[in-house]
Amino acid sequence: MRPSSLLVLALFTAAMSPMPVAAAQPSGVSAPASSACPPVLQHTFPRLQDEKPQNLCQYAGQVVLVVNTASYCGFTQQYKGLEELFRRYRERGLVVLGFPSNDFGQQEPGGNQQIAEFCENTFGVQFPMFAKSHVRGPQANALFKQLAERTGTTPKWNFYKYLISRDGRTVLAYNSLTAPDSGSLRRDIERLLGS
Repeated sequence: MRPSSLLVLALFTAAMSPMPVAAAQPSGVSAPASSACPPVLQHTFPRLQDEKPQNLCQYAGQVVLVVNTASYCGFTQQYKGLEELFRRYRERGLVVLGFPSNDFGQQEPGGNQQIAEFCENTFGVQFPMFAKSHVRGPQANALFKQLAERTGTTPKWNFYKYLISRDGRTVLAYNSLTAPDSGSLRRDIERLLGS
């Protein structure tokens, strides 16, 4: 065969081969493994505002603060402090991820759109928020199951916090009483941002 015929054959074969298609992962399903993405972030969840699937691997290399939230809780004012943390440290590599849940005291009864509007209109929340899900028990989403395994503790109430290092090897847990402006939390954030 002539070289030009081989090129045409190669192009035709490539064109006829099935193309890989990226399938959306169902809520909380583990995403395909990636060497650059720590296992704790290898999950996909729907975004709160529009329920579009979001792979948490997009936050690989950042310090991640994961918080289970609720709109009608004594700790709901922590949204303000979480947003301040996000704005203060995001240029240095911190991201706050909010996971609304109705698991504690039925304090998040609304749907995703209602929760999104509340967060934005009441507290100006700009940090990433995900669709309402369970964060404890057998129905807990895959991320919270993994965080519980890594730390030995599950959320005890709304606004429980987990801090994940850039490489995903360190995971620290904080109870709901630990406010976003807590000295211990900020020291840990700064330490992980510096490493």
